[in-house]
Amino acid sequence: MVRYLFIVVLSVFMMADDAIACTGRTIEEEAIFDTPLCVPENPQRVVVLDAGFGLGVGLDVGLPIVGAPLERMSDTALKARAEEAGVTSIGFVTEPSLESLVALQPDLILGFIGNESMASGIYPQLSGLAPTLLYTDIDWRAFYRLMASLTGRTAEIEARFADYDKRLSDIRERMPDTPVSVLRITSWDFQVYLDAPNTYAPFAVMQQAGVRRTEYETTTDPGLSMKRPDWEELAELDGEVLLYIVGGTNDSDKDGRHEEVLSNPLWQMLPAVQAGRVHRVGHGAWMQFSGLDSAHRVLDDLERYVIGRE
Repeated sequence: MVRYLFIVVLSVFMMADDAIACTGRTIEEEAIFDTPLCVPENPQRVVVLDAGFGLGVGLDVGLPIVGAPLERMSDTALKARAEEAGVTSIGFVTEPSLESLVALQPDLILGFIGNESMASGIYPQLSGLAPTLLYTDIDWRAFYRLMASLTGRTAEIEARFADYDKRLSDIRERMPDTPVSVLRITSWDFQVYLDAPNTYAPFAVMQQAGVRRTEYETTTDPGLSMKRPDWEELAELDGEVLLYIVGGTNDSDKDGRHEEVLSNPLWQMLPAVQAGRVHRVGHGAWMQFSGLDSAHRVLDDLERYVIGRE
């Protein structure tokens, strides 16, 4: 019965949306799913669908966020910031509670989805409840600017980007020509996010900071952004420095997987491990990347573990 009523409510909203001309602001950008999109001129109750970009950038630009998926967040600082701002949890990012979302009565739903296929799967259900802005590109800077335009904080964000770019340029000038490997250890596999034309934000930060990755971790293929090496392929991670990520939204730091990997002879044979140049970096910044704060934390790690070792 609850599900039936929810579907009826969504249908009513969808018919109303079709019938009423936009009285707010119309957005037409290629990176937004199903444009033109009519959003409130001054949204008052925003629900974000991701605990990374949507939440972090939304808070940075002053959006009035009332709900987000706060469960099992690995970025504890961002979670504390959200809770302090009065954000209500709508569950886990891959299993949000529609009942909680509906109860929050949003006037705008937004998410940094990253691809059109995923957006198309969730848009019909959500767009009937409230205007739904799903960002399908991976350009985090462009997303920042779009969000800032919703709150009138464009100048403030541009000033923060200017400070960040100044630091990025300084680090790039000091970056040694040292091959660096990066590996994510999950409970079920290994993941290598590549130095690629289209890559996840923290690895784009590495790229822009002048970090040289190994041949195995570098590609010019715009359609390739990650590899999943098996145990034998770990030998390809032959950088002089090895950064690795464990835990977070999976339990690889609690279920024995972390210890299993670090004690394995194939791990211990890696050049960086043998040289004592292997470092664990935080899942919160590297995998739950949420904007400029995360970018600076990635740069902190690069200064500490790549530049600092010289």
